[in-house]
Amino acid sequence: MYRVALSIVLAASLGLGACSLNTVGLSSGYNDLGSQASLSPAGSTTTGSIDRSSRSGLSGGTQVAALTPDKAPKGSFEKAPAGALADRDYSATALDPDKARDLINQYRKDNGLKPLRLNTALTDAAKEHSRDLAKWDRISHYGSDGSNPWDRVKRTGYKPRLAAENVGTGQVSFNEVLKGWKESPGHNKNLLLGDAREMGLALVQDPKTEFKSFWTLVIGTPM
Repeated sequence: MYRVALSIVLAASLGLGACSLNTVGLSSGYNDLGSQASLSPAGSTTTGSIDRSSRSGLSGGTQVAALTPDKAPKGSFEKAPAGALADRDYSATALDPDKARDLINQYRKDNGLKPLRLNTALTDAAKEHSRDLAKWDRISHYGSDGSNPWDRVKRTGYKPRLAAENVGTGQVSFNEVLKGWKESPGHNKNLLLGDAREMGLALVQDPKTEFKSFWTLVIGTPM
């Protein structure tokens, strides 16, 4: 009952079109969140959309822990049933960013694409997202302050021409979450974005939560 986040990709108006985000359900038992919720990236005339018409596991998530009241749009996130992942062993769960980058880049190389380099600003955006998801124990591309991935990338100081996000919760290892992303059309599309140049990745764990692990991948290309 682990989840692969609904994927999201947003592009600035410099000639890159917006892509729809697809969730492909990995497990059943969750209510459909609706048809589409549009995102308007700050500072951009391009609009991305979250398409929840199909599912693959967990919906996506994003944002930093906030002290303000929860401003995430209604119906934009999911929570795990109590005890859903209690039988999984997370004692060895860890993230090695260099190894994760190499796995992603090998996959891109196998598909004739250029490698991505780790970027500290995109990593900060990913960490902010995973921390917030863990705090609220949910999966969503919206943060508790109402922000979307484009907002979070921009507030790190990164000036994106393109920004994409994949999220996963409940996976024991990066290999597991990467496998889920590859098998989900929307997430796989983000992994194989031809115009992408940089990436950031984060893992936050909290054994007191139902989801246990919160993974975020942010992919971008600067102006």
